[in-house]
Amino acid sequence: MSEAAASTGSLRPSLGWGGLLVLGIANILGAGVYVMTGTAAARFAGPAVTVSFAIAGAACLLVALCYAELASSMPESGSAYSYCRRALGGGPAWSLGWLLFLEYSVAASLLAVGFAGYLGSMLADFGLHFPAALSTPLIHSVIVDGKHVLSLGAGFNLVAALAVLCAGGIAALGMSRYSLVNTLLVVVKVGVLVSFIVVGAGAVNPANWTPFVPPNEGGFVYGWEGVARGASLLFFAFLGFETVSTAAAETRKPQRDVPIGILGSLVVCTTLYVLSGFVLTGLVPFRELGVPDPIAIAVDRIGYPAIALVIKIGALAGLASVLLANAFGHSRICYAMARDGYLPPVFCAVHRTRNSLCYGNLLLAGIAAVSAALLPISVMSDLISFGVAFMFAMVAVSLIHMRNTHPDLERKFRVPFGGVTIRGMWIGYVPVAAIVTSFVMTLPVALDILDQARRGDWLAVGLLGAYALIGVSIYQFYGKPRARALLSSLNQKEPPKYAQSH
Repeated sequence: MSEAAASTGSLRPSLGWGGLLVLGIANILGAGVYVMTGTAAARFAGPAVTVSFAIAGAACLLVALCYAELASSMPESGSAYSYCRRALGGGPAWSLGWLLFLEYSVAASLLAVGFAGYLGSMLADFGLHFPAALSTPLIHSVIVDGKHVLSLGAGFNLVAALAVLCAGGIAALGMSRYSLVNTLLVVVKVGVLVSFIVVGAGAVNPANWTPFVPPNEGGFVYGWEGVARGASLLFFAFLGFETVSTAAAETRKPQRDVPIGILGSLVVCTTLYVLSGFVLTGLVPFRELGVPDPIAIAVDRIGYPAIALVIKIGALAGLASVLLANAFGHSRICYAMARDGYLPPVFCAVHRTRNSLCYGNLLLAGIAAVSAALLPISVMSDLISFGVAFMFAMVAVSLIHMRNTHPDLERKFRVPFGGVTIRGMWIGYVPVAAIVTSFVMTLPVALDILDQARRGDWLAVGLLGAYALIGVSIYQFYGKPRARALLSSLNQKEPPKYAQSH
């Protein structure tokens, strides 16, 4: 990488509240409705998946208020990682950043698998079919007697891998091209999703909503236990509003525009999620929705091939826009971590002419492409949901800490309803509610994972444990020493050695 091509300089502000609103909608309105609604309905909540969406959306609103205040007072790249770094220090920030790395990587893989499913469904309407060897993951997961059973296949989901790589390539081209493509995709997907809701509402079979909350069949399979489990699974579907805060350093008026982008996109998408869930479960019996492309299945039931084709195109546009927004957010978090010394300098290399993190975008896309090609959706979804809840709780803790340690910090937006002061410490009602809600959201996932381990299914525990061990090793032997060297060199007003060599 040459000095002429890249530097470790700052990203230039170029976004307004409209661009942030588009970015938020782009990254929220995607996998939750196009991929995971079917999984949540088929495996856990049944038609009451709409209640799961409402619960998850309300929980995320509390967290979004915390994000809005922190972003308005600390407009930096890195979002939750940067807030935690300022409030709690390097160790907790690295833990959170490492979780974010997992969430964004796995989210990109899951989105790409969904994209491949919808693309295959649309091409099948024209008599074209992807070879199974190029459109199925290498690892298959099925539930037998309550356990995840893994098996090796002969496939390699090349379609999903290419989707991730294309998204990373577009993000690497720079903000102007990225914003244009993303805005067009958002307009298409919102229009088509609204069309699905309107057209599908006239074709629903109310009998599919009965029983609305199916009787519990053990564990978290249906019943109100399943509704709660569905909410925890869909919690990650709202992760996109977090991406808005990662763009704070690239926003012209972040104190005003970032809260608008965060809260506005959350309200719009929660409404569309709930309405789509009603229509989806009204068109198709919920037990048939456990597929990567549930809306494709639903529109085929409407009986109008032309409308079905348009809606499938909209689903592809929706998933593509989330892939783009996910690539944007992931690269900005890695940018902040690299500037602090915790990740290699390639992640904070800014292209001189494109104003993009092109090398970081391409590297991250490559990592996500590998998991998209190898792993099934059922393995990926729990990994995302488990980490998102912890991340949201840490953001709320950071808000309380910053209010107490930096009371004079300029805040254009403050969480509502105030709080109480106990022994000189301010404790806000909204951040406390966000912390409690986040742990309540993750509790069904944690209990389910522990129950799986008790029955001898150690897959989820093993993956999370291995990832944590890798994170601890990187922090102790790479990130921590380099971060200390960076801080020492900054105190001496000299650039760090690795920045000079880069």
